Amino acid sequence: MIADAVSDWGTKLLRRLDPETAHALALKALSAGLGPRTGPVTTQRLTTRVGRLTLPNPVGLAAGFDKDAMAVAPLSRAGFGLVEVGAATPRAQPGNPRPRMFRLSEDRAAINRFGFNNAGARAIAARLSKRPEGGVPVGLNLGANKDSADRAADYAAVLRTCGPHIDFATVNVSSPNTAGLRDLQAELGPLLDGVMATRDALARPVDIWIKIAPDLSDEALDAMVPHLARADAVVATNTTLARDGLRSLHASEAGGLSGQPLFERSTRILAKLRSLLPDTPLIGVGGVGSAEQAYAKITAGASAVQLYTALAYAGPGLVREIAEGLDALLARDGFASVADAVGTKTDDWLN
Repeated sequence: MIADAVSDWGTKLLRRLDPETAHALALKALSAGLGPRTGPVTTQRLTTRVGRLTLPNPVGLAAGFDKDAMAVAPLSRAGFGLVEVGAATPRAQPGNPRPRMFRLSEDRAAINRFGFNNAGARAIAARLSKRPEGGVPVGLNLGANKDSADRAADYAAVLRTCGPHIDFATVNVSSPNTAGLRDLQAELGPLLDGVMATRDALARPVDIWIKIAPDLSDEALDAMVPHLARADAVVATNTTLARDGLRSLHASEAGGLSGQPLFERSTRILAKLRSLLPDTPLIGVGGVGSAEQAYAKITAGASAVQLYTALAYAGPGLVREIAEGLDALLARDGFASVADAVGTKTDDWLN
């Protein structure tokens, strides 16, 4: 995945490189201070709340872009209303063998099978501890080590280590790239017990989010509802294993598909969740590449959205473009706030 840190020109240049190499270079550029520095786009209409968090705008950075919290400060100034880093596991792990990331340019999509490669919770906590106070909310995606004897306990362990330095933590039981991880979606109760107990012991408030897969059956989603209702927010959705209608050379690669082909699938899951969990904030992820698509997620039921893959194709200016476009769309339709628009077209996605 290309993570441009300088300009739209830089995005085109990085796209000539191997995706993972380009991503690493972009993060180094960000860390060196070469990224956008304008801060979050915000207006009274765009300012919104998700759980205990106040967001200057509802456009967030999804997990996976900055796995090791290498560029939290510059990302917080890049226009986003919130930033999520990780996923983190208790111990460092290399992830799956390379190549493990593939551009699907014709589909404006990507496939990855990283497998939770990261520096480990202690190293990530050390970097998070240095982030400036008073910036946009920063969260951490929680994961489990591939060889763990107790994966459920891993989530609580990461939160215990990193919790003092974050505003929210996302329980990721939906990545398709760690064997058996999605099975934890059916075992959420005990896992959440450990996470919630750890959260309650922290000295600072940390919201707990849960990230689900887009490939759940209606029956599986219904069974998860009592557990999802315990969260401060639900993230819908992670990447998909589906490969419907793809045209690109790497379409048959194993891993999770993200980007434009995921938009409708993830938004339908989002709308279903809105009908099942009317009082739980939802975060819409999957195929957000324009203000119109972000607005569609919000009217389908999302209180905020996150993006990642679209940055590879549109460059860093996309964040400001989406936020400003959202403000204009809300004004056009007579909404005084993001909250007023949330769920106003949920039924359109349920038919």
